[in-house]
Amino acid sequence: MIAGQGRLAPAVVAALEDPQVHALEGFAPDIPATPFRLERLVPFLDHLLDSGVTRVVFAGAVRRPRLDPEAFDPRTAQLVPRILAAMQSGDDTALRTVLDIFEESGLSVCSVSEILPDLVPGEGILTGTTSEADRRDAARAAAILRATGPLDLGQGTVVAQGLCLALETLPGTAAMLDFAARHANLRPNPEGARGVFYKAPKPGQDRRIDLPTLGPDSVTQAAAAGLAGIAWEAGGVILLDRDEAVARADAAGLFLWSMPPDA
Repeated sequence: MIAGQGRLAPAVVAALEDPQVHALEGFAPDIPATPFRLERLVPFLDHLLDSGVTRVVFAGAVRRPRLDPEAFDPRTAQLVPRILAAMQSGDDTALRTVLDIFEESGLSVCSVSEILPDLVPGEGILTGTTSEADRRDAARAAAILRATGPLDLGQGTVVAQGLCLALETLPGTAAMLDFAARHANLRPNPEGARGVFYKAPKPGQDRRIDLPTLGPDSVTQAAAAGLAGIAWEAGGVILLDRDEAVARADAAGLFLWSMPPDA
């Protein structure tokens, strides 16, 4: 497993039998992991193959690393133009390139949903009640992400009363929800619909890596932003610690809705 930061990596490790756990240097997860450097990617892949590894799963958050030109080994250096071009083209392109390089070396890449399918909820309302206005806001949010997906910006947005209050970009989900909280007064009707936080994969995204992830902290942040609830694309979003997320939503009076993809 290539582990990143956050709660996802520990959950996946717990479901695996005697995994090798590695992490990109500088992004250590909250579990024991052997670090590796992107500048020595080819020797790292050789090590995996020599150790008998045949399948790899990526789990957890990683930001773009700073590369040291002096640290590249000769074989990885041959990949530099390809890696740099991918990193300059956006996160989705960079991740696709990483997957391609792993698979070209002879390693297959599996998704978190293959290992823990229960982490990816199907359609349905997990808790709470959605109003007609909430459903309109969720549908508007889904349309916004479908439209911005080709721009490779982010996987989340906040919509209230039909207006986009915030769009997830490089700073991430918590920053987006904090922005929405600080601009909640922009809703046209203070007594109207409070708004919906919506998550979905980017259109055409390779779902073996970087699926959007929600959890109890997402619920707490959405409540702090004064929103009515959280919606996401069914089958395309990881929900961590479901029982705790539902409990926090109930306590805050929020709904959690796993929406049909075509809603």
